[in-house]
Amino acid sequence: MNPGGATTIASSAHALDTAVENLLDASLTPLLDEEFIAVMREVETSMRKLEAVKHRFVTETCTRSLAARAGSASPVKFLEQTLRLSHADAVSRVNAAKQLSPQPALGGDLEPELAYVAEAQRAGDISVDHVRRITQVLKRIPCAADPGQKDLAQDVLTTYARTGSPDKLVDLGEVILANIDPDGTLTQDKDRERMRGLTLGRKRADGMSPLIGEITEPLREVLEPLLAKFARPGMCNPADPHSPKVADRTLDRQKLKAAAERDTRSPAQRNHDAVLAVLRFQLDRPKLGSHRGLPVEAIITMRVEDLERGAGIATTATGGTLTIPQALELAAGTRPLLVVLNKAGLPLYLGRGRDRLATPAQRLALIASDKGCTRPGCSAPASLAAAHHVTGWAEGGPTDIDNLTLACDGCHAMIHDGPGGWKTIVMGEDTQFPGRTGWIAPPHIDPTGTPQVNHLHHTGELMAGALNEIRARERSQRERRRAWLDARTTTPTRE
Repeated sequence: MNPGGATTIASSAHALDTAVENLLDASLTPLLDEEFIAVMREVETSMRKLEAVKHRFVTETCTRSLAARAGSASPVKFLEQTLRLSHADAVSRVNAAKQLSPQPALGGDLEPELAYVAEAQRAGDISVDHVRRITQVLKRIPCAADPGQKDLAQDVLTTYARTGSPDKLVDLGEVILANIDPDGTLTQDKDRERMRGLTLGRKRADGMSPLIGEITEPLREVLEPLLAKFARPGMCNPADPHSPKVADRTLDRQKLKAAAERDTRSPAQRNHDAVLAVLRFQLDRPKLGSHRGLPVEAIITMRVEDLERGAGIATTATGGTLTIPQALELAAGTRPLLVVLNKAGLPLYLGRGRDRLATPAQRLALIASDKGCTRPGCSAPASLAAAHHVTGWAEGGPTDIDNLTLACDGCHAMIHDGPGGWKTIVMGEDTQFPGRTGWIAPPHIDPTGTPQVNHLHHTGELMAGALNEIRARERSQRERRRAWLDARTTTPTRE
């Protein structure tokens, strides 16, 4: 670290203010689109680095005991008063500085508690929202977990955050937490069972009743596929006599589209009406029709080795996770579709070259292998995704399993040949992820046009890479220490 001096620090702050004034006053019109995007990215990077500078300022404030010298009750109160911050902002800054800034000690500065996160923020790669979501996940790691698990989780989350959206870190964190504690024993399963419950409140004078509660994962995995189908816009609308119903054996897409255009309900209202419609209808599986080509029921994927040992986690088409005992209990009670993968995790080859639509068997294979939308950074589960031809049907692409992938409706609409369109390819055998679907972003997102795969549904890949990096760092540290010790033992001493 460059110690600098009082003059250097003051002049740097003045230069920063001058640069900001120039950015406020200068016209942006002369910049070409590419130049404007580059400047915008550079400014964003600088703003993220400034967050690390603010951590240094807070740490220095505490080191100098400025709060006590100013008569403030605490550093938080001092920041509120000096910088006119809200209480929440001041508390957030003090807590962040404790975790992300080197802390002074007698023998020299101590490494930040969240060293990987601090390094990424100092480089300008991650934002405040990235940091907030990473820390939220790390706080949920059970204290009884292996100490190295938190370090690994921090590395995985930070690695993803350097190139991904902060909104997706919560989804990634849920998968990481499930891998750290797959059977829920570390997070005290008895507590979850104690917290479960649904309470139907007293009916009010207006005829409405509150429904309050917390549900367990098995119940959520039963509800989500039902809502995915019957709470769609246009479905089960009590105000529309022509709305598709639960009892309809087949779904008329034109009828649903017309009903959706007439539907003015909010998502919460659609959920209510869907639950009411399903409860009114006898839950006979053949009468429930299908959703994206498959029966409306839980679709569970597990590995054969996990099934044999009765431990580990199973995944569902809605993006959730279940313990193996929970999955088997659900399978025994409700006849869901159960997919068991071999140790390689590869689906069977299911080719249907003459058909444009994927068969139910092909969708099951895609759910088992892709687990969700394959566009990088998208967390949409398989229940919200459709089968997409990697090489377009109109371009001669067959409806074979090796030319199909999952894409949610929003991401599917992004695939086109016009400006801003994405492209999909099958990753070659010479790549790191052969056979996976690679997405090529438009130039304004990635000027290099490098195909990328989605790791959000395959966090084992991120965790394995991070673990290798941690081991490499540890080896390097051991080698440096060994070299230092060897140098000490071979250095001649004076008589």
